[in-house]
Amino acid sequence: MDTIDAMRVFVAVVERNGFSAAADALDISTAAVTRQIAALEKRLSTRLLNRTTRRVSPTSTGAAYYQRCVQLLAEFDELEASVGAQALQPSGRLRINAPVSYGIARLGALLPAYSARYPQVELDLQLSDRLVDMVEEGYDLAIRIIRQPAPNLIARHLGQVHIRLCAAPSYLARRGTPTTPQDLATHECLAYTYSADGEALQLLGPEGEVSIPVQPHLRANNGEVLREAAIAGMGIIAQPDFIIDQALADGRLMPVLPQWEVPPIGIYAVYTSRSHLAPKVRSFIDYLVECLDEDADRSA
Repeated sequence: MDTIDAMRVFVAVVERNGFSAAADALDISTAAVTRQIAALEKRLSTRLLNRTTRRVSPTSTGAAYYQRCVQLLAEFDELEASVGAQALQPSGRLRINAPVSYGIARLGALLPAYSARYPQVELDLQLSDRLVDMVEEGYDLAIRIIRQPAPNLIARHLGQVHIRLCAAPSYLARRGTPTTPQDLATHECLAYTYSADGEALQLLGPEGEVSIPVQPHLRANNGEVLREAAIAGMGIIAQPDFIIDQALADGRLMPVLPQWEVPPIGIYAVYTSRSHLAPKVRSFIDYLVECLDEDADRSA
């Protein structure tokens, strides 16, 4: 027996002075009303209704129970309505994981407008370049720059990252400028620890795709560290546009093999399940799509 349903039936019987009238009001059979009342009285071990051939009325215990039922049902309905309304509005703590450099270069500037639009969402952004376990570490959403998202995650494509080769003018003056991808094998290269390509550079250019084995002179798990080392003349880097664009623009870095680049890598918002996707998660993903589309339009 569902106690809430039984309480609703009992209230209907009292307010309509009969089983048949209550059944009509609730759009159920009279037999169903009878069963619910009998089960409720059995559960409470007391008689709630006086039954005669003419009318049904509450006992003294039933009258007191009726008053409490009316109050409790009203509170229950109010609670459900409140929870339902909250469920439709983005709210609560949103835990996001994102790569360090991308978070600094792109996400930081986007958060204020999202927060103004959805003030009930508490943003918790954690930056890390390792692939976190979203379930174990309690993340609602992760931003990943990766060629292929993990099959156990739901992914929404947000855009692409272009990765280009560059080096400081001082390095190129000292070691010379490569003219072919194969020249890179003899140069000092600075490698990103979490690169999916390992000890090789996959390049896409006029001759298609080539793989160049390199022996990194430095490995680091952060692109900004590699950029600064390259600016200091340590070697050649292959880094995303959001890390190197400013250094290229102001001449601290120079393009290397500009007709070649690492095949573009996707930017994805990933989460663990499509079922009952929280409004706070959906709203943030939609907001990112909106902002990144605007950025793409401006750069086109």
